[in-house]
Amino acid sequence: MGDHLDVDVADFARQREYDIRFDWGAEGVAACAGDVVVVVDVLRFTTAVEAAAGHGLAVHPYRWKDSTAQSFAQSVGAVLADGREPSGPSLSYASLLALPSHGSVVLPSPNGATCALSAAETGATVTAACLRNARAVARWAASAGGSVTVIACGERWPDGSLRPAVEDLLGAGAVIASLTGHCSPEAETAMGAFRGMATSLPVALRGCASGRELIEKGWLQDVDYAAAVDVSDVVPVMSRGVFVAT
Repeated sequence: MGDHLDVDVADFARQREYDIRFDWGAEGVAACAGDVVVVVDVLRFTTAVEAAAGHGLAVHPYRWKDSTAQSFAQSVGAVLADGREPSGPSLSYASLLALPSHGSVVLPSPNGATCALSAAETGATVTAACLRNARAVARWAASAGGSVTVIACGERWPDGSLRPAVEDLLGAGAVIASLTGHCSPEAETAMGAFRGMATSLPVALRGCASGRELIEKGWLQDVDYAAAVDVSDVVPVMSRGVFVAT
């Protein structure tokens, strides 16, 4: 079969026959982006976007957390939330809520921001979801019309390869659970994972790898904030590379 394989293997992953799709990371965006792409990075990018947008901030996603981030923030007249200063802004929701409202903030993230910007490059309408605003985002995505692709952003192993993150699977499943339409098996599986863990999400987030990492760094409050489900009506939608609340 190998010498005669002339089929674009990516076609098997595009989920084109389904209204509601699910995949992982920027690679998943490239494979099966729909009319609407919902990016999910629960710990902590999209939770931070929800907090910042709800506070009235315009959110600039940025792919890299390096020296270029500061230059980018200056170029767009925004505050950089990189956590370099102990009392400065970071992806922690509390630090974002402490900023003056109606300003602009740059959130660097190699996972969530990369997926969001990659999705925008496909021409899709892009929104950011977490557990806190899953139902609100789903309702908005359904009203936008067309196919919906929910992307669990995941994390990265030290070699740069994708590390599927359980919190993003659960967040994606929460969005899918509030959508109606023909789900792909991938989307059905994500939804099933969320429903199976719905009564123990705080425990799951505290115990998963990403949660333990944040707790060890002193961010237990952020993990618990991210574990609250459907407590926010904020729907951050990207326009010209910037998330604002609709």
